[in-house]
Amino acid sequence: MEVAERRILVVEDERTIADAVAARLRAEGFLVQVAGDGPGAVAAARRTPPDAIVLDIMLPGFDGLEVCRRIQAERPVPVLMLTARDDETDLLVGLAVGADDYMVKPFSMRELAARVHALLRRSARATPAPSAPPTLRFGDLEINQAERRVLRAGVEAHLTPTEFDLLVHLATNPRTVLPRERLLADVWGWADASGTRTVDSHIKGLRRKLGSDLIRTVHGVGYALEVEK
Repeated sequence: MEVAERRILVVEDERTIADAVAARLRAEGFLVQVAGDGPGAVAAARRTPPDAIVLDIMLPGFDGLEVCRRIQAERPVPVLMLTARDDETDLLVGLAVGADDYMVKPFSMRELAARVHALLRRSARATPAPSAPPTLRFGDLEINQAERRVLRAGVEAHLTPTEFDLLVHLATNPRTVLPRERLLADVWGWADASGTRTVDSHIKGLRRKLGSDLIRTVHGVGYALEVEK
């Protein structure tokens, strides 16, 4: 699919920000639709399914978290959340309801456009390569790549698409410490290291769902999947 055919839904109640984001994304070749409140966003996504969503957390009607829940329940779609607060609780909740990434206001329009492009690239390669093993097993951890399902001790963990991709990347390099910058490049498709907190937030999400013993932190470097030898 060509970039010009990709549809982006921008959900932002501050008109000046919405107009600026929409103008930048249109300049990048995207088809852009704008919604200014929660109900309008859900209706717009149903009417014309977008390929990605740029979604503010604070909205009239109901907030961006509820928008994300409702849209993701009907059809998974990459979501970049915008927040005015660098609050870790808000960010973790946003990731838990299906957001793939977040940016804190004020932000650079250039970086926002780069992150949207990265989200779409990742979405396009979500299908595992033919050479990838269908299932990865480490102790009581089972990762079914074909079905994108994860079980720990026989209990299914419901991961977001980004959490799943991150876990698979760690699992294909077991016991290897992967720097945050490499994870950003390989999982998120970013060429710079400006979003290392994004990695940290997704790791916290994985630990919350799979247990704190599974992923080891190497302070100042990155993370490794701890598996039985």
